[in-house]
Amino acid sequence: MHHTVVRQPAALLERAAGFMKLLIPALGLALAAPAAAVAQDRYPSRDITLVLPFGPGGIADITARLVAESLGRKLGRQIVIMNQPGAGGATAARAALNAEADGYTLALLSNGTAISVPLFKNLQFDPVKDFVPVSSLAYFDFVFVAKGNGKYKTLKDVLDAARANPGALNVGTINVGSSQNLAAELFRSTSGVDFTIVPYKATPDLQVALLGGELDVVIDSQTALKAALQQNQAIAVASSGPARSSLLPNVPTAQEEGVKGFDVTSWNAIFAPAGTPPEVVKTLNAALVDVLADATLQKRFADLGVEARSSTPEEIGKRLADDIGKWSAVIEKAGIPKQ
Repeated sequence: MHHTVVRQPAALLERAAGFMKLLIPALGLALAAPAAAVAQDRYPSRDITLVLPFGPGGIADITARLVAESLGRKLGRQIVIMNQPGAGGATAARAALNAEADGYTLALLSNGTAISVPLFKNLQFDPVKDFVPVSSLAYFDFVFVAKGNGKYKTLKDVLDAARANPGALNVGTINVGSSQNLAAELFRSTSGVDFTIVPYKATPDLQVALLGGELDVVIDSQTALKAALQQNQAIAVASSGPARSSLLPNVPTAQEEGVKGFDVTSWNAIFAPAGTPPEVVKTLNAALVDVLADATLQKRFADLGVEARSSTPEEIGKRLADDIGKWSAVIEKAGIPKQ
């Protein structure tokens, strides 16, 4: 009887084992290369541009630059500010949206953006659909200001005078369609009191008119009126937010003074073009939360009359959508023509 021993499978196994010994190091190198590339390209790997819908020198520009400086240090890259004012924020939005949605071009949106949606006939962009939210940066309330040595010491004094003589009280704001001007319109509808809203080109004009007796009350930011308040030329009789401002803790809100439903807070925030990777948004949000919690930065903001405050992307996204609805109703009720 003949026995045939088949040794081929064992030989094949030996050869396969030898091949695997060669293959495993090669696979390790192949896998390590993409990992190294990912580490090298980890966001951000180059400078970031932040597009602002405001000109240089204003409060939004100054606060954005303070944040950009700190955020740049946090991320290890420079944040380059690009000022693109005009067209209700459309110029800045288009500049951001024309770039790749990769997190290297960001946009500053604000309550002014929410106002622009119903105010402009052809805004050329949809802030809710075309952008994804990252985080809020700053919030500030408006103040109701009367003449320092005048007859109005409280907002109740102002309301009583308006009720006694409907239409005679003059309330000054900057230009029609501004946040301040729409705050006055909302105040008129929520208070149920009839008064005349008088728009001016700029805050200095408002101050001159108030001190000269042409205006009874001015609605503007604390920052814009800071000098007049510090010199007691003007007195703040109320603030516009839902709770007292930490910057003006002794000034009651309009709601405290009996005007239910009146709540106006200005804000600005960082958004990214729609399609920006979620992990990039997450990285930016985490960095901004840390930066805006810094006591030194918060003090610098407070000195400007602004509160530094971060948010989740969802929170500031909801605020934008809610404010679009809110100001749409105010503009429609006031009969302000579209621009």
